[in-house]
Amino acid sequence: MSVHVQDNPENRAEQHAVKRIKQSVASFKRKKEKGEKIVTLTCYDYSTARILDDAGMDLLLVGDSLAMTVLGHPNTLSVTMDEMLHHVKAVSRGAHYAMVVADMPFMSYQADHMEAIRNAGRFIQEGGAQAVKLEGASDRMVDVVRHLVEIGIPVMGHLGFTPQSVNTLGGFKVQGKTLEAAKKLIGDALRLQEAGVFALVLEMVPVEVASLITRRLRIPTIGIGAGNVCDGQILVVDDLLGRYSDLSPRFVRRYMSSSTLIKEAVNAYAADIESGNFPNNDTEAFTFPDELMPELAAQFEKIFQQFDRK
Repeated sequence: MSVHVQDNPENRAEQHAVKRIKQSVASFKRKKEKGEKIVTLTCYDYSTARILDDAGMDLLLVGDSLAMTVLGHPNTLSVTMDEMLHHVKAVSRGAHYAMVVADMPFMSYQADHMEAIRNAGRFIQEGGAQAVKLEGASDRMVDVVRHLVEIGIPVMGHLGFTPQSVNTLGGFKVQGKTLEAAKKLIGDALRLQEAGVFALVLEMVPVEVASLITRRLRIPTIGIGAGNVCDGQILVVDDLLGRYSDLSPRFVRRYMSSSTLIKEAVNAYAADIESGNFPNNDTEAFTFPDELMPELAAQFEKIFQQFDRK
């Protein structure tokens, strides 16, 4: 059940089938320079990664949002490194062209530089990701970014509403709405760029502020709730597909209602079982050789009698 249909729904995979190569930091720099939009989604499993990769996504973020959409937590703070790594591995196996970025979960990089390096290294070495993402631009976070970049781990930054700081921010609130807050946001973006991030997520930021940052930075910005002025966009895939309904942010556009479709399919499945229509013995089951049936029938009672005596 689609709620939004493109005027000219060309297949991105067909468009890029001939020239598609594995996306990289250099790819996104070229897109920024050429004014080409970067199309990204979150992703948490192999099968979805295959579909999104075939559809032509430029980047797949294994977001800590899986804490909410996959694991059922009320926020992103509960997901662990091992849980994130489990999903990063799955997505990496399914993404042949899209760049895979692993979200650094809460407390996997904030406490110590060496711990941040070890955890980021696990995402690259064990998980198969090409980059990591972390939130914020405090002096400590900027140092972490610089250390990771220096040892060859690409980093994506994240400013505006940063979900791992939800308790400090006082809930899900737009950031950068005052003059001082906007100035800080712009300064933080420049600091992260100088520290070496290859791209910057701007979440729940006023359009005007996002536009100023996007025009000033040499690196691409990826918006989520920051208007259409950014160099690219990202959504949580479960929001786009209408599969997650616990939250309904203003910036989410649901392109289908897969929860309704899934319920319809499951109800039809249950009805077919109850009516005896599933499975169909002729086309969806396996049969025993006709020539052996007489012998099986003859042995049937003997087998049961042996067990009855026990």
